[in-house]
Amino acid sequence: MGLVFADVDAGVDDAVALVYLLASAQARLVGIASTGGNVAVQQVCRNSLALLKLCGAAGVPVSRGADAPLNGALHTAADIHGPQGLGYAELPPGTGQLTSYDSAQAWVRAARAHPGQLIGLVTGPLTNLALALRAEPALPTLLHRLVIMGGAFSGERAGRAEFNIGVDPEAAAEVFAAWGTVAPQRLPLVCGLDLTRHIAITPAILAQLPAESPVVRVLIDALRFYFEAHEARGHGYLAYLHDPLAAAVALEPELVATRPAAIHVELAGPERGRTIADWDAAAPNALIGVGVDPAEFFDRLVQRVGAFARRC
Repeated sequence: MGLVFADVDAGVDDAVALVYLLASAQARLVGIASTGGNVAVQQVCRNSLALLKLCGAAGVPVSRGADAPLNGALHTAADIHGPQGLGYAELPPGTGQLTSYDSAQAWVRAARAHPGQLIGLVTGPLTNLALALRAEPALPTLLHRLVIMGGAFSGERAGRAEFNIGVDPEAAAEVFAAWGTVAPQRLPLVCGLDLTRHIAITPAILAQLPAESPVVRVLIDALRFYFEAHEARGHGYLAYLHDPLAAAVALEPELVATRPAAIHVELAGPERGRTIADWDAAAPNALIGVGVDPAEFFDRLVQRVGAFARRC
């Protein structure tokens, strides 16, 4: 069974990713770190606690993390995820309490408690992980695997910053440098927009889940806002499931084809936050996802989340 530590900014697709992890029999979620991103960190914490309660997993520890990037102010994405981060969904408050330690400490504690076993998943800005690396530089050697949703490496979006990296480019640069130096044999697997945009959920796919389930009703309300936000941007009435793909890859890396590369993060100027891949680098610092079968992913999502929702 894979032990997963998830670092989220609790928007709509983060919520679907957390439900996917909780629904997967081969995963055990051992902790959640919260960082400001799609919404402010306080709301991220509320959303994580409420989702865990809804899913009958209130015992999973949730830690509050960074409320701002390493350098600068936080700019959220309420226009895409809604003012509370979960679209039209309204959840009663979770009953759990936050841990007494912050998210950077939570990363280090979880890695030390499960050396060589822990799967790290980041679906928001990399601020908490960068701070954890400052506290424990050997962290890359303690993790079994790290999966990051972030960046864009080909196509129309490759010329500008993707949201997660763009929120905190300095943190991203520190993370890629650390893994490339300390654990080149355990390079992080990076799911960029050019990969995750192949995973587009539609109302027809969503309709395959049991609508009578409280869990699914929350996902329907959250995704309805997400559909509308995508449609307003010219993508059609659908939604890209960036974070759920990363969650699936964290459990089963074989879902995607990868290529090694050295990722450079621009830290200044109009391209600040842009990720540039050197595919021919002698010393790569990441494995970049370059291919995925959407049908295979959605088969797993519908089967696992559907069965889980019925149990809940």
